[in-house]
Amino acid sequence: MVKIDREFKLPKPKATSDGFTFLPVVRLGRVVPFGYEQDPDDKDILLPIILELELMEKAKSFLKQYSYRDVANWLTKQSGRSISHVGLRTRVKSEQQRTQESSNYRYLARCYKEASEKAKHIEERSLGRRESNSSGAGEGSSEG
Repeated sequence: MVKIDREFKLPKPKATSDGFTFLPVVRLGRVVPFGYEQDPDDKDILLPIILELELMEKAKSFLKQYSYRDVANWLTKQSGRSISHVGLRTRVKSEQQRTQESSNYRYLARCYKEASEKAKHIEERSLGRRESNSSGAGEGSSEG
């Protein structure tokens, strides 16, 4: 029987040069999400932990090649903060869902803006005009 080495090794993360800016967020649940820590002055504000958030971005790219379990183990080793494969999957899926929803909202806003502009154009063009359905015969004409 062959012994399989189950040690998972990914390359060490490189410093991000694309300039992500991570901002504090409002705490919504009881669990502090990976990449954030509670503000010591305000319990409702979560402060970003830059290293963990950069590692999370790197981990998302690894998900194309590796399983959630393997990437979660790598992320735990690199950051020193535990995250389960289920927690990682939940986080990634919720971010994908939010990204898709915001894309849909932007698309609908663009469609509504175009429709509004078209309606305004039609109203301006037809303002003060009145179309008649008859040829004018029999209206108010009295002969005799």
